[in-house]
Amino acid sequence: MKDTDKLFVGSMPALYDRHLGPFIFEPYAEDMAERVARFGPRRLLETAAGTGVVTRALARSLPESTAITATDLNQAMVDYAAAQTDARNVTWRQADALALPFPDGSFDAVVCQFGVMFFPDKGAGYREALRVLRPGGRFLFNVWDRIEENEISRLVVNALAALFPADPPQFLARTPHGYHDVALIRDQLGQVGFADVQIETVAKPARAPSARDPALGFCQGSPMRSEIEARDAGRLAEATDAAAQAVAARYGPGPIEGKAQAHVITATRSAEKRG
Repeated sequence: MKDTDKLFVGSMPALYDRHLGPFIFEPYAEDMAERVARFGPRRLLETAAGTGVVTRALARSLPESTAITATDLNQAMVDYAAAQTDARNVTWRQADALALPFPDGSFDAVVCQFGVMFFPDKGAGYREALRVLRPGGRFLFNVWDRIEENEISRLVVNALAALFPADPPQFLARTPHGYHDVALIRDQLGQVGFADVQIETVAKPARAPSARDPALGFCQGSPMRSEIEARDAGRLAEATDAAAQAVAARYGPGPIEGKAQAHVITATRSAEKRG
């Protein structure tokens, strides 16, 4: 993973939230919140919270007595998300999921929506989630399936590859859709000590008002923007137009609906103390 794959600066958080939030993240946020609500955690930690799509879903689904601590590595994301979230039981702070600033056993649940793929050391992230969970606590997260199972993302990647054939931007395929091997995920969770790992593949409709919405979200509101600008800073608008045209050629100008697919994982910290 490149360093720029974790870069969300300037207008990117707002564009990401506006154009990608309702399109692909909100359906999985509702799914995640429903899963969490089934076992009623009192203290919940969210890592890689981004613009707060899951945070807001959790706040709607859980009672006000549930203390939600929402964190993200990027201060720009934390600032944006905090401004969009008015739930009184949510506390925001900047934190690295690979080095969490919380004591052992602090939480009943740890939630991470589409963030694990960005961890440069997956094992370190899993160990930290295990450490801050109480015995019997649950770690719930999701990751995108391979890009071939996510139609609109694939169309955008192919459009940019045609625009930059000598050096195609590969952010989407490399990072968001680059960690989909469920056997590997299960093995890595087991290696750090998680038990009862359950993995479910979940397909959801990806809906947007227009073909341009996902093009704007991916090309200008995600780290793929840095890849495009690194190749030619003057071609960002052209790249966005090319992506929108590719999506429109498949689905029409809008409203559009494609297929999204992800793996949803629930792992439990053993009730027995480690060591």
